[in-house]
Amino acid sequence: MTIFLRAQQLCIGYKGQALGSAFDIQLTAGQVIALLGPNGSGKTTLLKTLLGLLAPVSGQIHLLDKTLSDWPAKLRAQHIGYVPQAVQSHFSFSVFEMVLMGRSAYLSAFNQPGANDQSIALECLEQLQITHLATRSFAELSGGEQQLVMLARALAQQPKILILDEPTASLDFANQILVLEHINQLRAQGLAILISTHQPEHALQSADYLALFKQGTLTKTGTVTELGTADNIAWLYDLSVEQVEQQLFLHPR
Repeated sequence: MTIFLRAQQLCIGYKGQALGSAFDIQLTAGQVIALLGPNGSGKTTLLKTLLGLLAPVSGQIHLLDKTLSDWPAKLRAQHIGYVPQAVQSHFSFSVFEMVLMGRSAYLSAFNQPGANDQSIALECLEQLQITHLATRSFAELSGGEQQLVMLARALAQQPKILILDEPTASLDFANQILVLEHINQLRAQGLAILISTHQPEHALQSADYLALFKQGTLTKTGTVTELGTADNIAWLYDLSVEQVEQQLFLHPR
């Protein structure tokens, strides 16, 4: 399996102030890693560091064969697609225009998207079954619809790596299922996918590996079979095993 992104002895934080201790993580082609952890544990800080938006306090991040910081932002965007938790737009861009922005990673400063770029953007809308929204104003969509549009925009970058920060947080039940199904399809296409989620049940359904994140540190990593137990999830969220078993319908110990 090809390792697309690797972090070694990574310590994250802001302005040189570490949130936790050093850890290793790698994103491999055709695998989904679900990042689980309570609010305030530093999950979004980790994602922004892996994206190159924040500098690590210490440690190294490699994208393919080069240090992440050595990649120009435009070239990074051709390899890493990112879907944030929420996006606010004060401009009246249409949905199609928002998705087409994903093609900017392939355009020079003064070039306009061509027919091929428009075709790719349309394919991404079709893939997520939101073509009917193409002419709608992005700002007027529901939070769930906006989330699907942002996922389509990330796919328009044709990345090798997809980083999703709470991708189902504002979606209704049907669209949650749709996104999880597409994550499985993207895995089959060879993407390396990192999902941050507050919903352990989604991680157990869609991920190959779990990364348990607490107090700024990646405390445990392993397969879903190894780590997706009531004991581990109870420890992570400071709950009792009985509470977790009741909510996630896990088998009692």
